[in-house]
Amino acid sequence: MKGLQDSSMAIRSFIVMACLIVIMAGVKAASPIVVPFVLSAFLAMICNPAIVTMTRYKIPKGVAVLILMLFIVLIGLWLASLIGSSINEFSKQVPVYRTQLIDQFSWILEKLKSFNIHISKDKVLDYFDPSVALSMTTNMLSGVGNVMANLFLIILTIVFMLFEAQTLPKKFHLALDDPDMRLKQIDKFLQSVNQYMMIKTLVSLATGAVVGIGLTIIGVDYALLWAVIAFLFNYIPNIGSIIAAVPAVLLAFIQMGPGAAGITAALYLGTNTVMGNVVEPKYMGKGLGLSTLVVFLSLIFWGWMLGSVGMLLSVPLTMIVKIGLESSQSGNWLSILLSDASELDAESVENTASVDSESEAQPKLIDSANQHKQENSQDS
Repeated sequence: MKGLQDSSMAIRSFIVMACLIVIMAGVKAASPIVVPFVLSAFLAMICNPAIVTMTRYKIPKGVAVLILMLFIVLIGLWLASLIGSSINEFSKQVPVYRTQLIDQFSWILEKLKSFNIHISKDKVLDYFDPSVALSMTTNMLSGVGNVMANLFLIILTIVFMLFEAQTLPKKFHLALDDPDMRLKQIDKFLQSVNQYMMIKTLVSLATGAVVGIGLTIIGVDYALLWAVIAFLFNYIPNIGSIIAAVPAVLLAFIQMGPGAAGITAALYLGTNTVMGNVVEPKYMGKGLGLSTLVVFLSLIFWGWMLGSVGMLLSVPLTMIVKIGLESSQSGNWLSILLSDASELDAESVENTASVDSESEAQPKLIDSANQHKQENSQDS
């Protein structure tokens, strides 16, 4: 009997793994359709609080959605124009920057020659080519740009999602056989993702503003472009701020030497340290309860599945998976593996408190029952 149960569990696990592989392959194959839809969903989450605020001031919902969509279109066109023109200008300036780079490295090469270490200038250009640093950034931006090419489809999807936003929680409850709305995981998911997207957007805006002002003061070219890149790449956990800093630091080194490059690196390091370790945790609290390792692995996985957009949205997408696993008994163990240590400690404290309260309540019930028996015996 036990052997049959073990074999059935093994077969069930094999079927689940096969289904997951098929689903992943389907999402990967359908990524040109899935990516705009996913991006629209998260943009709608960011926009919904603004719609709610405008409707509180007696603005009709249709007018509020129209105003917000016009704002998004204008911002999107401005970003596309800014990034495109800046990249074209940078490409034209690459020969000049290469010459300046050789001038900056000339004293280092002369110093190395005194130690009989001879390095050609061509080798320096191969390893420190300014166009390579920019191409690394533009390759990631091109993924977002390709999605934004479907701007009309994305805008329409956002509009319909905003009109459905108020009924969406109830639909989730009904879809999961919870008409009385007792399933707290759904509410937790919606609140957590909304909170994460709003706070992350505000922190990213502040990061981009500080970087842009700082680079303008230092005198680095294309400061506005690097500010926009800092804003966008701040959504990418762990490595986003590093990728955003590389081209700006290299350009500062080419233009003004190692001193300016050090100041630029300190600007990025200080800004991201304050925003990531002070401001963001203060307003986000425990965050979404994902461990650092899971955040990094999710960045790789969703980047492979959905490209640049998947990297930008890796944390909320992983949170969706975690909430889904928490809702099922069979997948609860996997959600525990994805959880942060602080969340596990909080759950263990709650479980201990509930056990203690039950253990304290049980002797009281026994004493009251014994007292009741004694009273009955005395009466008889």
